[in-house]
Amino acid sequence: MATEANESTQNTLVVRKPCFGLPTGCPQCLTAYIFLKFSQVPFNLDYHPNYPDSDQIPYFEAGDCVAYNNEKEGIIEGLKRDVGDLDSGISSLPDWIATKVLLTTWLADALEYELWMGCSGSPAYKIYYSDLPWPVGKVLYWKKALWVKQKHGITKDNAEKKEEEIYRRANSAYDALSTLLGEQNYLFENRPSSLDAIFLAHALVVLQALPESSILRANFLERIILVRYVQQCNTKIVEASALPSNYPDFHAEPSSSSSSASKGRSTSGSKPKTKPKRKPQTKEEKTFRRRAKYFVVAQLVAVILFLSVRSGFGDDADLDLDDVGYDFDE
Repeated sequence: MATEANESTQNTLVVRKPCFGLPTGCPQCLTAYIFLKFSQVPFNLDYHPNYPDSDQIPYFEAGDCVAYNNEKEGIIEGLKRDVGDLDSGISSLPDWIATKVLLTTWLADALEYELWMGCSGSPAYKIYYSDLPWPVGKVLYWKKALWVKQKHGITKDNAEKKEEEIYRRANSAYDALSTLLGEQNYLFENRPSSLDAIFLAHALVVLQALPESSILRANFLERIILVRYVQQCNTKIVEASALPSNYPDFHAEPSSSSSSASKGRSTSGSKPKTKPKRKPQTKEEKTFRRRAKYFVVAQLVAVILFLSVRSGFGDDADLDLDDVGYDFDE
């Protein structure tokens, strides 16, 4: 029944923007994308340019029905309901619950820590906030990084101990998954499931979004079975051309087009145009520019104060900008 309904309904998965060579850089969005690919359900891929930190993203539109990520059951359960249950017949296996816990707790925590804390936050900023104006993006990133820090109970006194604990649990999870996989192509019954979608999304973000200096990435690459698993699944699931249709090409090198254009002008023998000399600014223009700068600074300060008061950081959080990689000089 679900298949028949899907054939006559246009399906759209709305995700965060593509980056790092992936259809979307967001782990939750990538999980939903892979689940749909495993389900072999036709769908359009779109991205949401506004409110990139919304917990509703990803969401799946099937006709008049919409499944949001922040619903009680989550996006995966919504997809099971709308397009079909990949886990039918295998979710009752003995190791299923234990494996799901490993993926959604220990590995999810490790990737979250690496994205927001372990790599100076640069991957997280690129995934969630890089399309926003600089002041807004930086403040939202800073706010989220502080939230992640509080979620894991990280302070100046226990930061090193917490980091060791996070990586130790991730290594234990990688070992358990390597044992479970063995020579199989998928985690259970040698067929794709929602747990494969979760783990493959985790692995692709680890391998492609995290830098080579990442501890989590290095630990993953030590497991040959897991690397093989990602390689064979990646060729079937993540297509290089699978980008949202309305996403502009920001990855093209700007210097290539300008250099080719300059070459064309030089071969034609045309002379470069001389720039007209600027007229000296009047006193009124100088005053206007100075006031404009003050206005921009005032707006930035207002945004920071608003978010600080709204979140209650002044009373409940330790505002240590160095710990979250916030740099006012960028």
